[in-house]
Amino acid sequence: MDRLQAMQLFTRVVELGSFTRAAEQLDMSRASASMLIKRLEGRLGVRLLQRTTRQVSPTLDGDSYYRHCREILLQIEEAEGALAQAAHRPRGRLRIDLPASLSRLVVLPALPDFHARYPDIQLEVGSGDRRVDLVAEGVDCVVRIGELKDSSLVARSLPPLEQVTCASADYVARHGRPTSLAELAGHRCVAYQSPTTGRPDPLAFPVAGREQPLDLPADLAVNHGEAYVAACEAGYGLIQVPRYHVSRQLAAGTLVELLPDHRLPPLPMTILYPHHRHLTPRLRVFIDWLVALFDP
Repeated sequence: MDRLQAMQLFTRVVELGSFTRAAEQLDMSRASASMLIKRLEGRLGVRLLQRTTRQVSPTLDGDSYYRHCREILLQIEEAEGALAQAAHRPRGRLRIDLPASLSRLVVLPALPDFHARYPDIQLEVGSGDRRVDLVAEGVDCVVRIGELKDSSLVARSLPPLEQVTCASADYVARHGRPTSLAELAGHRCVAYQSPTTGRPDPLAFPVAGREQPLDLPADLAVNHGEAYVAACEAGYGLIQVPRYHVSRQLAAGTLVELLPDHRLPPLPMTILYPHHRHLTPRLRVFIDWLVALFDP
């Protein structure tokens, strides 16, 4: 039995939750993949995976073995990557996680440039609003927007994101365009509920150098960034978002920026990665590329 191949297969099965998809990625048949895992379990004397009709997941022993396998495979990739870097060809698989809107609107459209520069790097991009556990989930780096709470991770700052308050042109035509904070009385907003806490995040404005929350009534509450902007476009009221999220609509005139003299401070944006991966050549070139993308 090829132990390295077995470890590679096992980690892919755990990460994908599927024998079929893991076998396809490693260019082997599902039957061969299943037999290789059975041999691996027999050699180790423990059951690594539990199978149901819907998914495959690691047992407690399997989860522990997965973490060890990930580290061993990572060290092998880093050793190979170091040699490739000497030839200016970083290579290997890189798993990243991005906020959904940032991924769709900014990073993914620009990725062909990255692949043109580094054709031997294979990217796996996760996009969502949940906070992933980098170490537990085997993710190489994440981009996070807002104040940091992960002191155990290495952080590299990206240019901050300008925030805007806006509403649809139709909403402004129906309800008027406020020119001061006092004129917000009588206006409505789209309520954004935090996916983490479930609590609504009120609009806020700088008052005497401090952020002052403002509770406007809302007819609609959402918990996803895309839905938040869509509800604003539909005329449900005011929202506050990073400018990149609505730049196209602002340029087209379907959304209108309100109270530009009362903008909140820019949002911090940071790349985070575990300490033990800071020397990976492919990770370093990807981070450098991201920094250049946001600060050309």
